[in-house]
Amino acid sequence: MQTIVNQDELNRREMGGEAGFSLMETAIALVIMTIVGLGGASLFYYAARNTTSASDRTMAMAVAQQKLEQLRNADFSDSSLTATAGTTTTITRGGRQYTCLTSIVNSNVINGAATVKTITVRVTPVSGNETWAQNVTSLFGSVTLVAQRTALTVGPNRSL
Repeated sequence: MQTIVNQDELNRREMGGEAGFSLMETAIALVIMTIVGLGGASLFYYAARNTTSASDRTMAMAVAQQKLEQLRNADFSDSSLTATAGTTTTITRGGRQYTCLTSIVNSNVINGAATVKTITVRVTPVSGNETWAQNVTSLFGSVTLVAQRTALTVGPNRSL
C-alpha cells in the first residue's frame, strides 16, 4: 500500500518534526513590540505636551498685542503711559491665566518733558499644579513685545 503525502508533511519530516514558532521566539517578539510601542506612546505624550505649550504661547502673544494696542491708542500724555519700572497684572483668556508685566521708560527727555517712551509688555502663562499643565516660563513660555511712542510736539532743534 502506498500513502500519498503532501509537500508540507514532507518538509515537516525533513526538519525533524518542527513547525511554527517556539515559545521563546514568541516572547522575544513580544518584548520587541512592547519596546517599540512604548517609544510611540512617549512620542505621542511629547507631541501633546508641545501642542499645549504652543497654544499657550499663541494666546500669550494675543494678550500681549492687545495690551500693547491699548497703550498705543492712549494719548501720549495719558496717565496710563506714566513711566513705571513695571506693573504686573493677571489676565484670564480662554480659561487660562497669564501674568502681564508692563514697563514704560521715558527714553528721551527734552526740557523736562518726555518725547519718546519705550513700552515693554511681557506676558507669561501661569502654570497649573498638574504636571501636564506645567511649561517652560523663561524663554519658550513667555512673549515680550517692545514698542516706542513719540510725542507729537516739535523738538528744540526744529522749527515750523
